[in-house]
Amino acid sequence: MPSKRATDASCFTVGGEMDNPVELGRRIRLGEDSDLELKRLLLAGARVTDPARNDFADELASFANGRGGTIVLGVDDKTREILGLPLDRLDVVETWVREICNDSVKPAIDAVIRKLELPDSTGMLVPLIRVDVGRSLFVHKSPGGYFRRVGSSKREMPPEILARIFQERTQIRVIRFDESPVPETSPEDIDHRLVSRFLREGGPPNDATLHKLRIVAKDVDGEPRLTVAGVLLATPDPQAWMPHALIQAVCYAGEREDVNYQSDARDVGGPLDTQVREALHFVRRNMRTFATKTSVRTELTQYSERALLESLVNAVAHRDYSMAGARIRLHMFGNRIELYVPGGLANTLTPDSMHLRQYNRNELIVSLLARCPVESDRDLGRSYLMDRRGDGVPIIIEECRRLSGRAPEYSLIDESELRLLIWAASAPESNR
Repeated sequence: MPSKRATDASCFTVGGEMDNPVELGRRIRLGEDSDLELKRLLLAGARVTDPARNDFADELASFANGRGGTIVLGVDDKTREILGLPLDRLDVVETWVREICNDSVKPAIDAVIRKLELPDSTGMLVPLIRVDVGRSLFVHKSPGGYFRRVGSSKREMPPEILARIFQERTQIRVIRFDESPVPETSPEDIDHRLVSRFLREGGPPNDATLHKLRIVAKDVDGEPRLTVAGVLLATPDPQAWMPHALIQAVCYAGEREDVNYQSDARDVGGPLDTQVREALHFVRRNMRTFATKTSVRTELTQYSERALLESLVNAVAHRDYSMAGARIRLHMFGNRIELYVPGGLANTLTPDSMHLRQYNRNELIVSLLARCPVESDRDLGRSYLMDRRGDGVPIIIEECRRLSGRAPEYSLIDESELRLLIWAASAPESNR
């Protein structure tokens, strides 16, 4: 099972010894260094007045542009005294940090924010907030410019160092993102029962097999790490490292998005094939089924489960996992389903040409899903989740037209998110 803290794929966290509260307290007593920043935090009502928003953004970016680090809020950086934070303002502080990560640093940082307690000078436990930032695959700009961590302080990067870091991290991203090693992982985090899905010959996998499947790869220091695809498909809880890699499913009672009319909601996590199966079950649980009143009873569902399977598989296979904080969103309404998939379309592909052409953003994920069997009590038209022939979109179009009489609608939002709209079938005359 994963032993490290959660992180986003585009901003892997640091971890290790400071996960232990006793060790974290010891590090605080020793003071700031390359990996640790301490911040006293002041509030005026529900507003953070110190540190300044832009200064804190610079600190976050300096860690992301370096090797990562931890910021502890509620500790005096000069005296190293643990002061704590008001218990009833922890959510305010958490929101403040997250807004800075998303709005003040470009590209956004999906830092890990945790609430914890440590003893103050009197021995009383007081609340703190800990912010973990990992070494990013990108170079981040904050309000003050481009910073990196040097010792216990941030330093603006001179042009020659900035150019070198841009070059290094661009070269890293030339490797397909799903093949990138994930820091703080190891082959020990693999569930061999999950890996067995990919083995035709059976038996436990050895190191050579794991590398051949590209579930494991060596990082820049030569250490074996799980790849992004390995985390997503060979560990029982990928969200321990990639919290954004899930499906947010919501069902609304009406035909518009209104939190007051949510009838069901669930964050669907786990390995990617589990996400597909559970999201399909979510739709099945919430869609209507009509029984026709003829000599032979037949059932008509609002949506084609085969079209839904293809849509969900395409979503987890082709989404952009490098987008910080972005999740697949599945929204059900009385008359339609809307599926939002992070990532723009590659090259010259357009929503109108998707049924004619194909492009795999995540070649490794696609190849592994092609080995995952479909687990369902119904015939969904295939034995394995992925078909390399690229007939998924044509199947979705054909199935939707057959059932509802309307073609599904693909559209691109801000060049960074694909939306699929599937219309529900109308109830038969005998059910109206």
